[in-house]
Amino acid sequence: MLGRTCLRACALTAALTTILPGTAQAADDYPARPVRLVVPNAPGSSIDTIARLISVRLGESLGTSIIIENRAGASGIVGMEIIRNSLADGYTLGIASASSMSVAPAVQKTVPYDPVNDFGFVSLIAMLPSVLVVTQALPVRSVRELVDYCRTHPGQVNMSSAGPGSASHLAGAQLALLAGFESVHVPYKGGGSEMSALVAGETHWAVTPAPAAMALVKGGRLRALAQSLDHRTALLADLPGIAEAVPGYDFSGWAGIVSPRALVPALIERVRDAVARTLSVPAVREALAGQGAEVRASSPEAFRSLVQRSLADTVKVVKTLGLTAQ
Repeated sequence: MLGRTCLRACALTAALTTILPGTAQAADDYPARPVRLVVPNAPGSSIDTIARLISVRLGESLGTSIIIENRAGASGIVGMEIIRNSLADGYTLGIASASSMSVAPAVQKTVPYDPVNDFGFVSLIAMLPSVLVVTQALPVRSVRELVDYCRTHPGQVNMSSAGPGSASHLAGAQLALLAGFESVHVPYKGGGSEMSALVAGETHWAVTPAPAAMALVKGGRLRALAQSLDHRTALLADLPGIAEAVPGYDFSGWAGIVSPRALVPALIERVRDAVARTLSVPAVREALAGQGAEVRASSPEAFRSLVQRSLADTVKVVKTLGLTAQ
């Protein structure tokens, strides 16, 4: 029995001795072929646009080509599951967002992955603020005026969203909860319909992703009152933060690079360095700013902490609203 135990231990030691140098060698040779970037969103979406804006420069920084693969479905769950189950060799990366990592797990009955523990975190790419917009006909020009107007016109002011449990629904509902007013929720099927209804005057206000809103604001079709970041930014014409009028408000989106969980630290660091170099390129920063994205690279640890906070905050809002899992 003792002899067999020794043989097994020796075999294990030999195996580890063989595997570990191979892993180091793989990191030294990486990348030896194109890298797949899984985007859990449809072509043309804001997350897909961000992926395409960074992909060429990211490939140049890594020394290979980045091949984007759109795998949309179930609020990002389909694509994130593909990333989770891929081989952890550095040749499959993914774009994670607040929608797939905090909203979907908070509102869906079954999500086949743990947002915090089932992925390797590489780097945040950008924060994606939302904008509080109102119709031009609504006689308000600040967050405080909107709050007061809704309080004095109960049942007469409609809030639009991209659907029950969507990010815009939760963002608007959180504002109403914290500010202590009621508004009639009018859900639509997607952000495009939500914005069309707002412009047409079917609804009166919404908290919606900046890329969808700011073009309409600049065109004079909607009025922007505030944005969801915890600081002012020239990116959004120096709009005040919603939290300046409603303390505690925090509901911004974000996007970042993740990998399968078992990706070795050396490869995570290699990709993180490439992301940082990519985001330092002025043309990339300008292109992202044009999409309402505030560039923000990070360490893997800071990115993981952001996901934890985002998930906890979203779950809290969902529970407060009494939303049932879908």
